[in-house]
Amino acid sequence: MQTNNDPISTSIAFFSLLSLMHRLQYGIDVLLKQDPDWKRRNIGLVTNHAATTGNFVPSRVALLQHAFNVVQLFSPEHGLDTTGADGCAMGNVTDALTGLPVISLYGDKLAPTKTDLAGIDIMLFDIPDVGSRFYTYLWTLTHVMEACAANNIPLIIADRPNPLSGNLSLAEGPLLDEANCHSFIGRWSIPVRHSCTLGELARYFNAFRRINCSLNVIACQHWNRSQFFPDWSYSFVPLSPAITNFESALLYPGLCFLEATNISEGRGTATPFRIAGAPWLQAAETAQLFNLLVASISANVYARPIVFTPTEGKYAIQKCNGVMLHVTDPAAFLPVSVGWLLIRIIKELHPAAFAWAAYPTHVNPTGKKHLDLLSGIPQAEQLFELPLTSFVNELKIYTTPGDWVVQMQPFLLY
Repeated sequence: MQTNNDPISTSIAFFSLLSLMHRLQYGIDVLLKQDPDWKRRNIGLVTNHAATTGNFVPSRVALLQHAFNVVQLFSPEHGLDTTGADGCAMGNVTDALTGLPVISLYGDKLAPTKTDLAGIDIMLFDIPDVGSRFYTYLWTLTHVMEACAANNIPLIIADRPNPLSGNLSLAEGPLLDEANCHSFIGRWSIPVRHSCTLGELARYFNAFRRINCSLNVIACQHWNRSQFFPDWSYSFVPLSPAITNFESALLYPGLCFLEATNISEGRGTATPFRIAGAPWLQAAETAQLFNLLVASISANVYARPIVFTPTEGKYAIQKCNGVMLHVTDPAAFLPVSVGWLLIRIIKELHPAAFAWAAYPTHVNPTGKKHLDLLSGIPQAEQLFELPLTSFVNELKIYTTPGDWVVQMQPFLLY
């Protein structure tokens, strides 16, 4: 029988304590241990239900429990509860958890107005990101930054790790052409996969775009840039209706381009952004050609044929033939290149059935030019007209945008 003085028990206790001491802490966890002088001033909080402490307490609840004087909530796309459908306008509500009023920043406006900010002394931002340029939480942050600068209100960001890691060698996709592809899914020129935290991007935009907001970023503790979400947590809090797990988040920067086609991206299934299909798709042939070509651009990803029936979105209640992608090593995976390759292969094998499609949303009611807005490239459809071999070679141009890595260096926190 072991005793408390047993060397094995002592070692286990030591390493358990060491693990606890080095457990990743989000910016909100760091903030909650502090007692800042603005704590009892009137605080406006930009947040949603995906923003929790490391122990899964909603950030807005935890702040009130720690006597932070939060008086007004603001919510991004998908609403405070993160369940609003993609691209659908959200209205103002009252938060069922706190009783606080919630002003939507994805309804009749994208930025808080002077009236919204009346009586607010401090703005606090805490929303998890997915690491992709066209995920709109980032651009809500930029509108909040500009509103705070215009109204002389300090902005504090409780930072969070990038779930796709902060490895800048994995930054991917073309830099946005602002003159031709500016929209709410890409206001300014950054890559599709940016490999930064929202706090870092805020620091960069504040200087590079000359926003001049009074900005303070509360950094995470015990996160390094090589870590992906599974390295610090076993449980993924859904960020929106279609980003419900880490694998969907990992594939999203590439398979989101399916929105601009007549191919289902898996909305209305249990595996959105992990599958692609249509009733007319030749699943076995698509998987075979994909597996043959993908190794030249991204390692450790495999496609297998499947059948699925989405309950909503494209081909709702229709049986679809498709493929599911399986990533075995996130650190060797390039989602944008993989997503583009998959689309080009489907187009190659189905010349009569494949088509580009509009994608109407609240911020783009016609849904036109969706591929351009997602990719950041004007007339992006022309790229997919290249012969398949030439297209594969062209993809290599869009991996690791060198200028981006250099530009971001002064603003990195980790």
